[in-house]
Amino acid sequence: MTFQSLGLVPALLRALAEQGYATPTPIQAAAIPLVLEGHDLLAGAQTGTGKTAAFALPLLQKLGIGQAAPTHDKQSRKPRALILTPTRELTVQVHDNFRAYGKHLRVRTTAVFGGVGMGGQVQALRRGADIIVATPGRLIDHMDRRNVDLSGIDTLVLDEADRMLDMGFAPALKKILGALPKQQRQTLLFSATFVPEVKALAAQFMREPREVQTAQPNAVAVGVHHRVHPVDADRKRELLLHLLAADSRRQTLVFARTKHGSDKLCRYLGQHGFRVAAIHGNKSQGQRTRALADFKAGKTTVLVATDIAARGLDIVQLPAVVNYDLPMVAQDYVHRIGRTGRAGAEGLALSLVSREEENLLRDIRRLLKQDLALEPMTGFEPTWSLRPNDAARTTFNRDRNKGATRDPKLGKPSHVRRPHTQRSKDEHSVGNKRRRKWRGNANSRKA
Repeated sequence: MTFQSLGLVPALLRALAEQGYATPTPIQAAAIPLVLEGHDLLAGAQTGTGKTAAFALPLLQKLGIGQAAPTHDKQSRKPRALILTPTRELTVQVHDNFRAYGKHLRVRTTAVFGGVGMGGQVQALRRGADIIVATPGRLIDHMDRRNVDLSGIDTLVLDEADRMLDMGFAPALKKILGALPKQQRQTLLFSATFVPEVKALAAQFMREPREVQTAQPNAVAVGVHHRVHPVDADRKRELLLHLLAADSRRQTLVFARTKHGSDKLCRYLGQHGFRVAAIHGNKSQGQRTRALADFKAGKTTVLVATDIAARGLDIVQLPAVVNYDLPMVAQDYVHRIGRTGRAGAEGLALSLVSREEENLLRDIRRLLKQDLALEPMTGFEPTWSLRPNDAARTTFNRDRNKGATRDPKLGKPSHVRRPHTQRSKDEHSVGNKRRRKWRGNANSRKA
């Protein structure tokens, strides 16, 4: 199968050829014809499968040649298509992809996201744009200030819808969708998982959507090799340094749980000679953009990130991901390691697991429905034992937990409760959002 066989126009085929793309991925082959036919679409696709092109290419064709759409009034300068994404980095990435794919079409695209001043975005919106790529919070800011008119939107794309709901954007999404025209609107929803909240959103705002699922839920790339290194919590930094030093030229993305932890780890690695940068919600957009650009260009070899800041990072051929802290929500493990092993390449996913994280590892194993190789590192053997069958059960050992009391709600020793940490507004309570159905989050206004 070729892109030409999918019915794409020569201008798009030319742009794809210039970028070296010849064969569509499964999600592209399945989604593009349905979008071109005008159907609403529910598409399940993991990161790294080419899902952006699956909606960008048919959308650009629709706008570029004016098929299946009302005549565009150039004087009104109303946007025709809106793409909503959960993070700033993903907004920039999607915007860049639209510009690259549509370079031979007269289609105007602008990006709207937080962390930067509004002046430049206001000017771009006033000049007029056919396509807006935006985070929900910043878009609502522009709506409240009457900087944007969404009455002409005839195509809506919700990219990584599950993540937007996890981040507490449900109220923002409802407000935005309520401001869009309902008749003759095509809605495309892309999500790694079809959790009940995503299904409920689709049922409320979509019309008889077709459904495409190109990957099993919670599936990870077959080229990713998983390794778990049990270690005492107070020796994690030393072990990380040891692993990175084994190949100091290898680019590695390291996940930490908090902003403060990311900064501490960044300083520690820098003091030991590594070229390292950190990205998290407290960094300005300029700092995050520079850190990512330096990492992609090879100026830094280690990038330390929190889950939210790393969402949407598109790093070609990233060799390794390290979970310095295990994620609080097992599904985030899938998203994290989705940064490596992309497009059929091989990747390495390393997890440094302390005794306090045994339950988190158990949840990840249950989600993946597989065991993960346990490999204690010589010289860093823990003072406790992590058993392979902990994936099936958690043991409460009174001798190892003297003085601990069982939490009647959680069923585990109270002294291993995870401490509350201060998080940025776009990182607030991510771990709990999956357990709270459609709960509003006022802090989501600043994406």
